[in-house]
Amino acid sequence: MTGLLTQLKRLPVLTAGWIKPNIRLFRSTRLPLVWTLAVVIGVLTAIAAILFRMAIGAFQWLWLGTSAETVITAAATAPWWVILLAPTLGGLCIGIFLQTIQPKQRTGGVPDVIEARVQGGRGLPFWSGISSAFLTSASLGCGASAGREGPVVHLGATIGTALCQTFRLPDAARRILLACGVASAVSASFNAPIAGVLFAHEVILGHYAMTAFVPIVIASVLGTLMSRLWFGDIAAFSIPEYQITSMLEMPAFALLGLTCAAVAVIFQFALIGTDWVARNISMPLWLRPVIGGLAVGAIGIVFPGVLGVGYEATDLALRQELPLFTMLALLVAKTAATSITLASRFGGGIFSPALYLGAMTGGAFGLIAAAAFPELASSHGLYAILGMGAVAAAVLGAPFSTTMIVFELTGGYALSIALLIAVSIATGLTQAVHGRSYFHWQLEMRGVMLQEGAHKWLVRIVHVSDFVERLPDDAEPQTHDPEADGASLKLDDTLEAALKIFDESGTNRLPVVDAADPTKVIGHATHVRALRFFNAELINNQVEEHR
Repeated sequence: MTGLLTQLKRLPVLTAGWIKPNIRLFRSTRLPLVWTLAVVIGVLTAIAAILFRMAIGAFQWLWLGTSAETVITAAATAPWWVILLAPTLGGLCIGIFLQTIQPKQRTGGVPDVIEARVQGGRGLPFWSGISSAFLTSASLGCGASAGREGPVVHLGATIGTALCQTFRLPDAARRILLACGVASAVSASFNAPIAGVLFAHEVILGHYAMTAFVPIVIASVLGTLMSRLWFGDIAAFSIPEYQITSMLEMPAFALLGLTCAAVAVIFQFALIGTDWVARNISMPLWLRPVIGGLAVGAIGIVFPGVLGVGYEATDLALRQELPLFTMLALLVAKTAATSITLASRFGGGIFSPALYLGAMTGGAFGLIAAAAFPELASSHGLYAILGMGAVAAAVLGAPFSTTMIVFELTGGYALSIALLIAVSIATGLTQAVHGRSYFHWQLEMRGVMLQEGAHKWLVRIVHVSDFVERLPDDAEPQTHDPEADGASLKLDDTLEAALKIFDESGTNRLPVVDAADPTKVIGHATHVRALRFFNAELINNQVEEHR
């Protein structure tokens, strides 16, 4: 009894010893501020997403006379030359803007956000992000065949990054807030808060750390609420009634996954191949969107369903209102139009086109299945839903969040088994062929190799400036003779380049010289200090992912 009383007396001390370190860590990582900023980012991103959609509608009204997403209906009454000239003249304006004003001479997207996450939540300038959103809204409004979700993700991440700069937060907090902007953008676009949370973790952060979960959920929920207040509690697509007729259809769902994998693989090859051709054709930058717009406009005369974001055509496929030949033709036309659009430097993403292609693939597959096995086959509207999730998951490399988008769009989980079969097969086979998502392919074109692990990309984003020992201000000036003194480093040299120079020179200590004056020494770097910094970054990366 005495021992028990002694333990009870010590309980407050033991509890305090257990809780205080956790509270101290919670405050030192500035999570209270992160949670507060998540609220601000969620609201601001949702407002930006609403304004972005309104801007697309405003540009579209200039040539179609309507700001609604019923592009096919509006284009049916428009003269053919209007459909041809709208993306062409829009391309001319966009090309001039790209060549004269826009930084990097391109618009931003999801790969830029992933790269910013790698760089500690940096690399998304605010005004460049705003101009990118303006260019993308103009592109989609004039009929360019691309998606609006990726650009909204970039805009949300830009807003999150801007707030991080104001409060000078640590890298871990910056990455979380960047993901908060992404989550709010996705949830506001699809009215799908759970999918927004999963997309931010799966595609942007690349992990599911508990410290990131709460603020990302806050931002995602607020993004959905703001979107519902403005647009109403409606889904992005009109989902028809559906049901799985028989469990004997499971082989058909697996075959649909195989078909969707083929479509996703071909779509990625088309995007990559068209981009390669465009890069190897020499012409003024301003002319690229003009020629691309002319080509898209020509396709749009025959198939107006490829123009713009394409939600009306996707809805028609889901509601079983398109014949088989039309869906097969739109598969080819949309693939060509989107590839030309993005290769021509129009702004836009691939999320909506992937959903579009999936709906057409599933719808066509459903019609064929119904003709072959009428007593077993479910409605091809069900197959369109499954195809939409399978192709998008395979192209984006985001099976969890894409599956959840479909669940939230349909309002139920009755198709969960069928969807998981189709998504897993499509994603697995696409990865077997391409080895990476389209986003990661774009990153690798920039030299950011995330597929190979943190040790591969850290050596390319860490620079000598991160571990240099600078000379004191009152130190005597030192000079360096490249011919007599041998190798040296510059502040903007990457860790990868520095380690190679250390290895080739056989020395442990090298002078760091001024880039403008290679004879002026501004500090020194040691091999041991470089490796120590690299190891510390690797450890921090692992700790952040598991905290």
